[in-house]
Amino acid sequence: MLGGRLASLKGGDYQIVLGQGVARRLGVGLGDEVRLILTEGTRFTPFGRVPAQRLFTVSGIFGVGADVDDQIALIAIQDAQRLLRLPEHQVGGLRLWLDDPFAADAVIKTPLPDGYQWQDWRRERGELFQAVAMEKRMMGLMLVLIIAVATFNILSALVMVVTDKEGEVAILRTMGMNESGIVRIFMVLGASSGVIGALFGALAGLGLCLGLNPLLSGLGLNLYMAAGGSGLPVIVEPMQVVTILAGAVLLSFGATLYPAARAARVRPAEALRHE
Repeated sequence: MLGGRLASLKGGDYQIVLGQGVARRLGVGLGDEVRLILTEGTRFTPFGRVPAQRLFTVSGIFGVGADVDDQIALIAIQDAQRLLRLPEHQVGGLRLWLDDPFAADAVIKTPLPDGYQWQDWRRERGELFQAVAMEKRMMGLMLVLIIAVATFNILSALVMVVTDKEGEVAILRTMGMNESGIVRIFMVLGASSGVIGALFGALAGLGLCLGLNPLLSGLGLNLYMAAGGSGLPVIVEPMQVVTILAGAVLLSFGATLYPAARAARVRPAEALRHE
């Protein structure tokens, strides 16, 4: 609420709460009067059909930073019933709130009695949430690509190490070390980089998430807190963190398999021929 209170909407007071875009377009503020016209509540007069209308006093202005600010006005349901000439207990529709808004696909398949029809939120406000869902999928794809690039870096680095250390590997083989021992050496060498990087990355990411609002406030960039809010909303889901961390560690282990197997196949005689 940018001004006034939503609780000011009481039946019989004929007060209205406007979105900030609507209020700006009409050039009105708190205490001003606006005439509300409802075409659904028309009535017949000697001059023809006249829409239901009444003066309302602006008792509040809200803003959510989306297109609804330019489209929505709120009045008490009792005032709406009077304007539409509806009985006291009759309403134009029922709203069902879901814990998971994307479960609407399953809900709207439920058959309704005659005269009722479903109208889900995506028909009017779906573009914003679809854009957010697409952004989330793209962020997930970018994260996978970043981890894949890091995995290939580990792979290429280990391949270069194996090529550079063929002489040392050959010496170890001639001293009696078997192939499994060589494989374990290079797997530990490569996986240690991935495990250490994943752990430090997870700790740094969690620290940044938990300290994001204080950091932005210290830099003077947190507009949400400056506007009287509680800062940017930060949600850390432990299962997502654990899944990403485990995936990064497994990929780092997988990247060591080929270089370790290549090191184990080094032939001591050929590697030491020119030593």
